[in-house]
Amino acid sequence: MAHRRLGFWRRFAASLVIPVLKVWTRRTWLNSDNIPRSGGVIIASNHVSHFDPVVVGYYIFSAGRWPRFLGKASLWKVPLLGGFLRKVQQIPVERGSVEAVKSLDVLVEALRQGGVVVIYPEGTTTREPDLWPMRGKTGAARLALLTGAPVVPVANWGAEQIFDPRTSKLRFRPRVPVTVTSGKPVDLSKWQGSTPTRAVLEEMTEAIMRDISGLLGQVRGATPPSTLYDRPRKQITKAEDA
Repeated sequence: MAHRRLGFWRRFAASLVIPVLKVWTRRTWLNSDNIPRSGGVIIASNHVSHFDPVVVGYYIFSAGRWPRFLGKASLWKVPLLGGFLRKVQQIPVERGSVEAVKSLDVLVEALRQGGVVVIYPEGTTTREPDLWPMRGKTGAARLALLTGAPVVPVANWGAEQIFDPRTSKLRFRPRVPVTVTSGKPVDLSKWQGSTPTRAVLEEMTEAIMRDISGLLGQVRGATPPSTLYDRPRKQITKAEDA
């Protein structure tokens, strides 16, 4: 990505984040050539830490694309922050209301304009005790059916050493090893042109999460669980279930 095409605000955001990450992390980027260099792309990633969006974002940026993350729409109402998020092309998402339909329209438009949309199908940091991916929600699958955009699976590992969601401890140790890898687009051809029924979307989501789990297994040098973790209903908050 030519920096002259980023514009002032995106260059400014990169200049703030990247120098910090260069000190805070020791990065291993793998298979970034699996991220298409142009056109709309859905990135579907595991979510091990509240810190991993900046790591995954840096990985995508290093691959020559500008990452567009989803965030709670309420953040866009915060003075200064909301304006900055708009300038750097992040995407507000309404949850648990009729406005969620409008949020989907924004995502579809972003992909049709050739953007890279980053989705965490789990909807929150994983609750699986060993930080393997959980069963995903169907948003990425729905977007793929609506737009035909490829879904590129991404796995990241190491950000939990900076902020571990299980303990809520933030560590400021420099040069923490972090690894990010991506796979070939998930083969969703079986469902191309299908009506987005609940069954179809869940099957597609299962395929996406399996690819992410397989990539994470390669990074960790371990075999992921044969069954995706499904949170007990009592652990799911109203916001997460939206």
